[in-house]
Amino acid sequence: MKTVNIYQAKTQLSKLVDEAASGTDVVIARNGTPVARLTRLTGKDKRLIGFGALEGKGWIADDFDAPLPDEILAQFEGRDSGSPIGVKRSHNR
Repeated sequence: MKTVNIYQAKTQLSKLVDEAASGTDVVIARNGTPVARLTRLTGKDKRLIGFGALEGKGWIADDFDAPLPDEILAQFEGRDSGSPIGVKRSHNR
């Protein structure tokens, strides 16, 4: 494992990335104290991108776009569930 200071890492980043990609870990140190490690990524770390990448990973309920029950809608609108539409509760405390 190779150790370099932060200044070297800044000036030779491309070279260090190439070394890490080839399998050599590079430790970056500040004042002689290791603070970070540059290492190769393995194939299992790749993120899924593109259409269909998450197919089968989630679901949407059958009633997702069904109208809300009146008592829940009333709470969102700030009225009592028993009051007629348009009559709001007083928020004075």
